[in-house]
Amino acid sequence: MTILDELEWRGLYADCTDRDALAKRLAEGPLTLYCGFDPSADSLHVGNLVPLFALRRFQQHGHFPIALAGGATGMVGDPSGKSDERHLLTPDQLEHNLACIKPQLARFLDFDGVPNPARVVNNYDWTGALTFLEFLRETGKHITVNSMVAKDSVKSRMNERSGGISFTEFTYMLLQGFDFCHLKKTFNCELQVGATDQWGNITVGTELTRKKLGATVWGLVFPLLTKSDGAKYGKTADGTLWLDPKKTSPYRFYQFFVNSDDADVIKLLKTLTFLSQRQITALEAKLKAEPGARATQKALAKEITTLVHGAEALDTALKASEILFGGSLDGVTEAIFNDVVGEIPTKDLEKAKLDGKGTPIADLVFHAGLATSKGAARKDLEAGGIYLNNTRATHKRNITANDLLFGKYLLLRKGKKSYAVISVR
Repeated sequence: MTILDELEWRGLYADCTDRDALAKRLAEGPLTLYCGFDPSADSLHVGNLVPLFALRRFQQHGHFPIALAGGATGMVGDPSGKSDERHLLTPDQLEHNLACIKPQLARFLDFDGVPNPARVVNNYDWTGALTFLEFLRETGKHITVNSMVAKDSVKSRMNERSGGISFTEFTYMLLQGFDFCHLKKTFNCELQVGATDQWGNITVGTELTRKKLGATVWGLVFPLLTKSDGAKYGKTADGTLWLDPKKTSPYRFYQFFVNSDDADVIKLLKTLTFLSQRQITALEAKLKAEPGARATQKALAKEITTLVHGAEALDTALKASEILFGGSLDGVTEAIFNDVVGEIPTKDLEKAKLDGKGTPIADLVFHAGLATSKGAARKDLEAGGIYLNNTRATHKRNITANDLLFGKYLLLRKGKKSYAVISVR
């Protein structure tokens, strides 16, 4: 299977500037390709994995990938897919963001020990010293305003309701085109890849390279990562699904994919994992045979969590997940437990309530909202339906500070699925 065949099978091929010519060039041997990532935040997010994994897929097929960190383009802001003007970042913010995302870019590519090593570059290195007059004379003269205005990223903003587009964002495509031309001249880069919202920017690069260098280069785009209802993938109730574990913990990252809809899970396996066609076909058959088992979602969550965070983080996420299924708390760290606490209704309790003889457990079950009254709580306890720290509780015991997890928490459960946390202060 060629790289283009694989991209098509995975649903990662949307358009190409000249597919037949690119296919012919790919058949002749390895080429160098690139994809750009602007440091608009201090972490990449799930949507960035599609282009980043595309670079890795090309590398697996023997090609030379370049991940471009946009230190220069990040100072301007890409208008593509945006209805409003971006807020310009300060140089210090950009420097911080670049320092954070560079290791994330490097995580998925091989730089040593392979015949086709990857590289990470920063476009500020060749753009920062460029004067405005040089840029106008050497780049601007090759691209017409007519063609720039015709780009979707510009047309969608050139109306009164959007507030228009600034000259700064209008020229973004020239900067990205300049990158492609520079990379062709410096590294013989022949292909730029990106999502469909980058089509206009990419084609400026192919045109500029042809006019300035007399060289043929290609652009290839893949669909934006969206849910079956058309919404962008990677957005949660709490915001963006980040790759930085400090912004989105491995547990929450894992849970996001475990909860994928049946309508999305196969597409996600194809686009966000490196499982083979045979493996994904088998998981698709399992989904159809046992849709309620969520085995396919669990396979997706394990694979993508391992890719992004590593095997140790996956083990931590699985341990945290087991807490909500009655798993043992032995060996659970406070950090793991804290990941779960945010998913469970929590009630505060004064620590003095647990002094001396403590407080009857029925009172705490009622306080936590797991019973409508203390009497109902006692009945649930007598029936064996209440668990304290995932161990079945008896109705006659009192709860003291000795029962606290990490000196501050009590985990209560009614039946199989109704959980509550009491936070002692």
